Order: sequence, then C-alpha cells, then structure tokens
Amino acid sequence: MLLMYNLEEDKDKYFRLGKLIKTFGYRGEVIVSIDADEPGKYRDMNMFFVDIDSSLVPWFIGNIEIKGERAQVKLEDVDQPEAALKLLGRDVYLPLSGLRKLEDDHFFFHEVAGFQVIDKVHGDIGRVAEILDRPGQDIIRIILGNKDILVPLADEMISGIDKKNQILYLSTPPGLIDLYLE
Repeated sequence: MLLMYNLEEDKDKYFRLGKLIKTFGYRGEVIVSIDADEPGKYRDMNMFFVDIDSSLVPWFIGNIEIKGERAQVKLEDVDQPEAALKLLGRDVYLPLSGLRKLEDDHFFFHEVAGFQVIDKVHGDIGRVAEILDRPGQDIIRIILGNKDILVPLADEMISGIDKKNQILYLSTPPGLIDLYLE
C-alpha cells in the first residue's frame, strides 16, 4: 500500500524544498531545483515527498549529487526517462522536523507567513501572505486590506525580524510602497 499525506491537511508539517524540473540521462534520473540558501546541506537526504494532486507521495533517493542550486537525483523504482517525465513540474517537500535551526536574524520562507510587516517609512503595511519564488528574485507578497503589496526579498530591504512577536521589519526604497497605497 502506498503511503501518502494530504498536503492541504498537513501543510504546516512540511516545507517546499524545490521543484522537479527536468530529466537527466537514460536511467530515469531527475533534476531538482532547490530553493534554499545552502543547497549543499541537503546532500545527505535519503527521501523527499512529491506533491501529486495535493497528496505528498514519498520517494526514496538512490543517489543524489548537488551542483549549485540543482540536484541530480536517482530515485528508487524510477529506471526509465518516461517514468521520470511524469514527475516533472511537481513540487518537492520535506518534513519541517528535518529543518536545521537558524540564527535569530535569518528565516525560512514558510516561517514568515502571517507575520506583521512594519516599513521604516510607512509603518504597518500588512501581513506576509507568502514568499513568491521567482527566477532571479524572490518576492514578499503582503496583504493590506484588499490590496497586494509586492516587495523584492533582498537583504538590504530587511532591517530586522522579531520571530517571537512575528514581525518583519523592512526598509524599502522611496516610492515602492507608495505605488500600492495610491
């Protein structure tokens, strides 16, 4: 019997590690784009979960080789490129219990969802809805009333974080927040 977990019900127990983006070679290997500051820290994982129709399906890893932000992975029981093709475009998850502890001034993307956002000039500008993973630049999506405020996730814009009180402090460039408040 195949063990699966419901992503919607268990969302708070997992974090998105990346995405299966392409096949590699003729043995059914896949390339995983890893969305983490230090992808090399995941070189010892022996399994991950793949989101298949909002169910997290566990896949055991036969071999993994990390190169930059990508991992070349040989999954157990996937021996043909055709089988690997069925997994492409799907998100990869790991249990939150496997995350390492970060220093107080660092955070995982999933951690800040719901945090109040205080801008240096504008004060309270809403709550973090999510961090959008975009090529070249991650974006903080903030909800203020019925408006979305999009702010590039850049170290120079984050002036602090208070995890205990769930507050993210920003120092955005002049005019950026004004675009959304007009």
